[in-house]
Amino acid sequence: MAIEEKSLHFRRLTTLYDIGFTVLAYFVSYWLHDLLLGAESPSDFFSHIALLPLVLAIWNPLLSTFGAYGSPRVTSLFDYGWAVLRAVVIGLAILIVLLFLLKIQYVSRVIVFTFGVLNFIALVLIRLWAVWYFRKSLSRGENFLKVLIIGTGNRAIRFASILKLNSDWGLHIVGHLDPDPERIGQMVEGSPVLGSVEDISSVLKGHVIDEVVLAVPRAMIPDVDGIAHACEEEGVKLRMMADVFDVHVARMRLVDLGGIPLLTLEQVAHEEWKVLLKRIIDLAISIIAMPVLLPIMGIIAIAVRLDSPGPIFFIQQRIGQNKRRFPMYKFRTMVVDAEKLMSQIEHLNEAEGPIFKIANDPRVTKVGRILRSTSLDELPQIFNVIRGEMSLVGPRPMSIRDVDLFDKGIQRKRFSVKPGITCIWQVSGRSDLPFTKWLELDLQYIENWSIGLDIRILLKTIPVVLKRTGAV
Repeated sequence: MAIEEKSLHFRRLTTLYDIGFTVLAYFVSYWLHDLLLGAESPSDFFSHIALLPLVLAIWNPLLSTFGAYGSPRVTSLFDYGWAVLRAVVIGLAILIVLLFLLKIQYVSRVIVFTFGVLNFIALVLIRLWAVWYFRKSLSRGENFLKVLIIGTGNRAIRFASILKLNSDWGLHIVGHLDPDPERIGQMVEGSPVLGSVEDISSVLKGHVIDEVVLAVPRAMIPDVDGIAHACEEEGVKLRMMADVFDVHVARMRLVDLGGIPLLTLEQVAHEEWKVLLKRIIDLAISIIAMPVLLPIMGIIAIAVRLDSPGPIFFIQQRIGQNKRRFPMYKFRTMVVDAEKLMSQIEHLNEAEGPIFKIANDPRVTKVGRILRSTSLDELPQIFNVIRGEMSLVGPRPMSIRDVDLFDKGIQRKRFSVKPGITCIWQVSGRSDLPFTKWLELDLQYIENWSIGLDIRILLKTIPVVLKRTGAV
């Protein structure tokens, strides 16, 4: 995620939680009132619900005004609690005054005050989670923003120092590139010079990098288009501290970082609110489906264990968004040590390109063959979706072996988005498609992504799975 966007994304997510728990607290307050006092003082449900939009319209601006959405890097839990307390108290005061001035008698004041108490507790708990999540994220370090800086001079050094001060969620400067090859191997403020500018493609391929920042005057690097093209192939965001012309990308915008203007070139034009909505849909569908999926997964687990010795799940390291590795879960469909046996049957590979597929793979177990043909072996990936490593819809995550066999840079653009359980290729023939067509459909998805496209793919996936089209 971009330098300034992860904090923005986190604030939006916190706002959504605030709205959801505020609505929940309001409903619980009404329910408690009717449960405890309903016989003596019944209240009208719809009259109280009509007040809810007004509550939301008052609460959010107050929370923002008093600092309840401050960065967890500089805001303590006490500060969050004090901000929430002031917002709730003043919000209740405004609400009571409005009820008095408008002479609205049908709204129970008991419900309003109960709501205030429950809402305060809920909003503080949300921020307790926010502080915990922030500290855990920093301690683990795995989600640090990884930056490659082109340049080693004063501009680059100044930018690196300001970047560290403005990166709330942790930062790792992977290294520098310099127009002068003689500087390779030197250290710049603790970060190595990994190569010259001409080495950008190999450096991007060999390292996990989220963003590249051009921190030298354009006159020193005549081939800016080459740098932009290399970033586009890898799906890496490019930022510039200099004027750049004649570069065509999906999205270009100017942001300010500590007084330094940065021209940001994004190769995938995905609006942040749509990405957030996609995540919410992933979580909602996954959680709603759990009561149905868990019993099915339990039966499958028993069948896998009875069919052949070995673990129930097959866990393999896959390459995810921005080339982050993650453990992908599947039900085991092969004999134990199937990975070690691959070298003995590599010559039987029936797929084109850097993927491995055999229609009658001798390593597959009896139950495994059924699971593969019905795609039930993929069900545990719902936990990858909940963990945030995958999405319901997106390019399939590839193994380290397959990625190492990529022969074109543009193939790695698929790492610019989160991998998914299903995508266009799965509703267009699945394993029957050659690798080149598979890749073409993945890139088509990335370029044309929308929430509507995700929903259409999900709906088309159901009949494809039931018909077992293209399953191996």
